[in-house]
Amino acid sequence: MKPLFLIDTDTASDDAVALIMALRSPQVRVLAITTVAGNVAVEQSTRYALYTAELCRADVPVFMGAEKPLSRPHQSAHWFHGRDGLGDHGYPAPKKAPEKLHAADAIIETIDSNPGLVLVTLGPLTNIALALQRNSGIASKVGRCVVMGGAPCCEGNVTPAAEYNIWCDPEAARIVLRSGLPVELVGWHLCRGEAALNPDDINHVLSFATPQARFAIECNSRAQEAYFEQTGERGISLPDPVAMSIALDPTIVTQQSDHYADVETSSELTLGMTVVDRLNVAGNDRNRAVWARVLERGKKTKLYWTIDNKRWKQALYSTLR
Repeated sequence: MKPLFLIDTDTASDDAVALIMALRSPQVRVLAITTVAGNVAVEQSTRYALYTAELCRADVPVFMGAEKPLSRPHQSAHWFHGRDGLGDHGYPAPKKAPEKLHAADAIIETIDSNPGLVLVTLGPLTNIALALQRNSGIASKVGRCVVMGGAPCCEGNVTPAAEYNIWCDPEAARIVLRSGLPVELVGWHLCRGEAALNPDDINHVLSFATPQARFAIECNSRAQEAYFEQTGERGISLPDPVAMSIALDPTIVTQQSDHYADVETSSELTLGMTVVDRLNVAGNDRNRAVWARVLERGKKTKLYWTIDNKRWKQALYSTLR
């Protein structure tokens, strides 16, 4: 039996490519897509999830979710993905409409009906936190929870300390990390450097001449510019597709370790920072009180440090041909 996927997304340019990877993979079956406010407003995220599914000729239900973070105003990433989130190319409206059920309820129902499924999150964790608040028992029914988020070893991409998905709704991220879900954290660092699509890689993808390949490059046009402005690195950085490649095949990871992890929710300087107990000092006398809630849960987060960049790109190419 194929692994069953439930995907939560704030669909913008790299999210759309990750959806293509899952929807066109012969290895898995996508049960549902849920959408959340993040890179773009939740209405836009929903529209693009539906559009991407239609591009893949996939009949997958899409459920619209949270319009804003749990306790903060929504701050989009238009500066990175373009005003419409897909590079401002004017893609047409999808033919289908989203389902009526709220995404949080759809998450609960889908997990309850399919214990052992793989939950993949590509945006802020608001929907997942809402589902956990309504039914905490779903945490024990998830086989894997692959989270694209965090900057566990390096600088952030939205502040010096934080990666966007975690920073956008840090309270939700904290709920998820403390929930007992089997979280596998795919940090922003894994899509940089040799993992980014360089000009030769981009031309290689375009040579496939499929609608999905053309869309994957075109919708990331603004993201490519923004990535260079931000880092000085040339290419297309694809954090969500990297996370999806690991969800599809965790053997792409070449270095990993398990640690207690938490998210900063109150500091002006480090809001949204992913704090990882990499040296195993959270239980020391000087730290135990601050880490008490995490230690009581006793659940460590799986952190991915390096991947096989060649294999990740091959995984991407195989779904765009």
